[in-house]
Amino acid sequence: MTQRERISHVDTAWLRMDRPTNLMQIVGVMIFDGRLDFQRFCRTVEARLLRYRRFHQNAVLEGNNAWWVDDNNFDINAHIKHTLLPFPGGVVELQQHVGELAATPLNPHRPLWEFNVVEMETGDSALVARIHHSIADGIALIGVMHSLTDTHPDAPEGTPSRPHEHHDDASDDTDSLGDLFWRWIYQPLSDATIAAIRLSGNVWVKYVGLMIDPAKAVEYAKLGTGIATEVGKLAMMPNDSATRFKGKPGVQKCVAWSEPISLPEVKAVGKVLGCSVNDMLLSAAAGALRSYLADKGDPVTDVEVRALVPVNLRRPSDAQELGNRFGLVALELPVGVENPLARLYATRDRMESLKGSLQAMLTLSILGAVGMAPKFVQQQILDLLANKASAVMTNVPGPQKSLWFAGSKLKQQMFWVPQSGNIGMGVSILSYDNKVQFGLITDRSRVPDPERIVARFAAEFEKLQWLVLMEPWERLADPAAVEAALIGKGRRK
Repeated sequence: MTQRERISHVDTAWLRMDRPTNLMQIVGVMIFDGRLDFQRFCRTVEARLLRYRRFHQNAVLEGNNAWWVDDNNFDINAHIKHTLLPFPGGVVELQQHVGELAATPLNPHRPLWEFNVVEMETGDSALVARIHHSIADGIALIGVMHSLTDTHPDAPEGTPSRPHEHHDDASDDTDSLGDLFWRWIYQPLSDATIAAIRLSGNVWVKYVGLMIDPAKAVEYAKLGTGIATEVGKLAMMPNDSATRFKGKPGVQKCVAWSEPISLPEVKAVGKVLGCSVNDMLLSAAAGALRSYLADKGDPVTDVEVRALVPVNLRRPSDAQELGNRFGLVALELPVGVENPLARLYATRDRMESLKGSLQAMLTLSILGAVGMAPKFVQQQILDLLANKASAVMTNVPGPQKSLWFAGSKLKQQMFWVPQSGNIGMGVSILSYDNKVQFGLITDRSRVPDPERIVARFAAEFEKLQWLVLMEPWERLADPAAVEAALIGKGRRK
């Protein structure tokens, strides 16, 4: 008998968000040292991946509802491809291949995933994985992909431990309560999409008090006022700077990634400067974008590039759950700041101000609400949010030890989450095996040469590294003093 489960409202929103110019698929690349044993790879995927039910279920839309339905004709061979790169078969050809796959829709009549094993002329193999966002978010899928790997090459092909399965069926009391919670949060906010500022804490208290617990009215008043403030910020947020990164995207995509840099070195420099690894990497990304614009002859003074940054909202007990459990915060990258130290400290301050924000919770609730609404309503609301930004930026810590997949050592890995609306750029920062890597996916009509941006990432970090090595540490707290000293020494014009 065919089984089916209701797709959560948040996951339904992602399922319906596909556009020809922005497909809602997470794209990952793994590069291995030497050739993959393709038959062992297939056996490993079958033994481990298919223990997650979502990977042998179809997504079926019925009006405004959506269901996960078991695929009785499931054939794993329809989801695993084997490709030989065209000559010369190196990294450039692999990046072109990934860009083509990123613009290719998944088959909607099969489970929404595909693995493409690519053989390179260098003697290495690569895996290009495409998984639809409705199955899970990037945090969860990193966990899924790592569940296919081992810590040594001779591990058995079967699954070491069965992953915890998540069921979205409406009869599940826990999930039903969780879904109602987001509906409670969003329902008084529905009018806020028209007039956000009118929402008051008193309205929130009255509404929640009726539906949950009147004894907690004071707590909910504080929460309601905070949410009202965040809704107002989102609704009134101005567009970021007009740059070549922003504009209506086309269908074709370009992909590039940097060479890895040492994560311990990033940590060491950050410790001296009083900044987190995250601050360091985001600042380097902002510097790379600035340098690219300047090289193109574009204005860079006072330029702000806003990125939507996913924030994991899972509880520790939900770590192995599939589905989407994240919100978004809007980060203005200080691309217009030339001084690398000043840019770093501006990035740190902006990230710090977002830590107490309710934006992430609010955007998750909005996604749940639009998943219940008609598709055209969903599109209008999400376009309003997407038009405020130029990029989606993810920064995910991976395992800091070597991994093996089907007996082959994993050398590098990257992934990109999709962009929605008219956002045409995805920035990915991923650490693995004590290294960190910067990746970029762009719209070909806007940025046809993303390799010229990723090539600048390491150089931006090295600017900070040299300052730590060459300047007195007590001076580093004052970017203007450092700049004046460098000019005096003739090392800056």
